[in-house]
Amino acid sequence: MHGREIIDVITEYYRIPLMEELGDAKHGIHTHFELPVVKIKLDDGSVGVGYTYTGGTGGRAICNMIEHDLKPFLLGKDASCVEKLWEEMNWKIHYVGRGGIASFAISALDIALWDLRAKKANEPLWKLLGGSNNSTKCYAGAIDLNFPMEKLLSNIKSYLDKGFQAVKIKLGQDTLKEDIERVAAVRELIGPDLTFMVDANMKWSPETAIKAAKLLSKYDILWLEEPTIPDDYNNYKRISQEGGIAIAAGENFHTVYEFQNMITRGHIDFPQPDASNIGGITGWLKVANLAYVHNLPVCTHGMQELHVSLMSAMPHASYLEVHSFPIDQYTLRPLVIKNGRAVAPDTPGIGVEFNWDLLEEYKSEF
Repeated sequence: MHGREIIDVITEYYRIPLMEELGDAKHGIHTHFELPVVKIKLDDGSVGVGYTYTGGTGGRAICNMIEHDLKPFLLGKDASCVEKLWEEMNWKIHYVGRGGIASFAISALDIALWDLRAKKANEPLWKLLGGSNNSTKCYAGAIDLNFPMEKLLSNIKSYLDKGFQAVKIKLGQDTLKEDIERVAAVRELIGPDLTFMVDANMKWSPETAIKAAKLLSKYDILWLEEPTIPDDYNNYKRISQEGGIAIAAGENFHTVYEFQNMITRGHIDFPQPDASNIGGITGWLKVANLAYVHNLPVCTHGMQELHVSLMSAMPHASYLEVHSFPIDQYTLRPLVIKNGRAVAPDTPGIGVEFNWDLLEEYKSEF
């Protein structure tokens, strides 16, 4: 098994401050994001790097699950059997897992295993996963609920200056009137031709969401994201039917079965799996295939530096979210935007290489 045996799993924890406070309707103000990182070493000296994110809480718990439960399980295993290891990791911690922190922990490890697989194949990830394209449509997803109107508009203008042709803002102000005023102002700024999405971050009751959807109709909104809690499949169907607007969701689904339930029992037009919390690249691909057989496009949440390769590979890709967390400052290849599209990296592996020197000061014990 030379060149395939896992001989070490190194877990690292980084807590990175945001340059400015970012707010949304349910999670409140973000001041930091956490970056749990894993490095999987094989007996031939090769190393795969994987990671996940949090919005500021739970990162140490993720690292501890990797260190104490999943690392001992992986040592001595064949790293090339990626899907087998994914399945076995899920069952190893199933009783305390089935989503949540367990999915984040498995995600980091799975991404590292795919990094090894792609490096051994000497292929960039977008090509290894299908090679449908080497770029994808993308939008700038702001975390801007706490921004006053003037700052909201200047922030959107900065995205346009960077070449984005699609933008998203947060909704969930104290009154719908305030939300609609912000939507109207952004639509006026970006003009009639650019793509515009909105995100309520689970804030509303179904009745408020339906009312909001009807008020949004005149502003040509591509989708309303997470209008209410992610578990309420029946009301997602109601909001879609009565509100008359396309619905996006997925960042709070941490198993493929939640996507299956939302697609078949609820309603969703734009599924948004996130490889950082759906079980890594293996989990993300399962959701992408689920979307495909239901004739739905696939989108993403966050983690654009990795998702750009996944989305580029897919024939049914819709929009990549480019998130507000400033991960580009800590990687060797900031996301490339060309003609309004995000371009996938061509280097073998997952295409995400961290600047460890810059990250070092934010490394913490877990």
